[in-house]
Amino acid sequence: MIQSIRQQFNNAFTKEKYDAYLHELHNKYPEGALAFRVAETPIFVSKEFTKKIIDACESIVDVIVDPEFIKQSEKAIPANVKMPNDKNYSDFIAFDFGICENEQGELEPQLIEMQGFPTLFAYQIFHDSVTRKHFDIPENFSAYLSNLNEETYLALLKDIIVGKHETENVILLEIFPHEQKTRIDFYCTQDLLGIKPVCITELIKEGKDLFYINDGIKTHIKRIYNRIIFDDLQQQTQEVQEKGKILLEELNVEWVPHPNWFYRISKYTLPFIHHPFVPQTWFLNEIKEIPKDLENYVLKPLFSFSGQGVVIDVTQDDIDKVKDPENWILQRKVKYANVVETPDIPAKVEIRIFYFWKEGEARPIATNNLSRLSKGKMIGVRYNFDKEWVGGSLAYFER
Repeated sequence: MIQSIRQQFNNAFTKEKYDAYLHELHNKYPEGALAFRVAETPIFVSKEFTKKIIDACESIVDVIVDPEFIKQSEKAIPANVKMPNDKNYSDFIAFDFGICENEQGELEPQLIEMQGFPTLFAYQIFHDSVTRKHFDIPENFSAYLSNLNEETYLALLKDIIVGKHETENVILLEIFPHEQKTRIDFYCTQDLLGIKPVCITELIKEGKDLFYINDGIKTHIKRIYNRIIFDDLQQQTQEVQEKGKILLEELNVEWVPHPNWFYRISKYTLPFIHHPFVPQTWFLNEIKEIPKDLENYVLKPLFSFSGQGVVIDVTQDDIDKVKDPENWILQRKVKYANVVETPDIPAKVEIRIFYFWKEGEARPIATNNLSRLSKGKMIGVRYNFDKEWVGGSLAYFER
């Protein structure tokens, strides 16, 4: 995005450098821990473009911190997964922006999705340090935001996840964590924060208390760093789903973040946001007249993850097939820009901005990011499996 830096990076790039970079990323943890493709390049973002992204995030945060938001988002939580002891804030928020081209041919960020849920918070610390080791990243560029650095970011992350507890009483909870594509983040979290990934099937319930076996010792769980997505849980065997019902009960645990916020801050929130960098979005059941130019819209189910069920090339027939329009949104399509020059064809980019919300603070702050490069029809592995200069990466913001 900054032409001079892009040229310098591309001119200095060699396959040998990239192979050494991948070797270090892949070999810190057990074989196969890094289960997704890492792109050949980071993204370099100017001050002006960074400001556009953060301004859009802050506008959305204004909606989320409004006392009315809790009431507005109640319907977002499906009744069958609504959990007790909700919090009035989400410890973590992630905003996904596509780098797009507007009608004037100018680059601008456009919000694609958002989630009140964790992402690769710990892995990106490791990723940044390895990227800087193998590639020449200008001194005045940082992956961190709000004037944070690696040390202060990690301290804030630990404060939010571990809090006042001993690390053995805090767990990272997931479904079969060692089989997840994001498992490298779990291992980084364990290394950096001292908390272990625990499978939901390993929970022991006694009354309202939860325990797990920690190095052979039954250990009390006081705080859960939640990585379980209930949509994923509902795809598991009946035995695992039954075990998951524990989470719907009154428990003596603290949640980081509370699972209800996965739904509160989600596609469901998009129709409430009005900003030039947030595509117009409507609940399907509230549209009085279906647009004639449906080819310029995307149809999305509210309750799905990882892009499942999304209809890109919408037709009236797709609309007619929807049996539960209150659970779908129609969103104005955005035009991704071919923004990153590569040895063959340019790549498209999404940048995910991390926001952390410390207990007692009036609002969350921007902290870090990850990015993804794509040359396919959508951002995602199945659209880019045969391509290079695509995959997971990170953005460096000009300071």
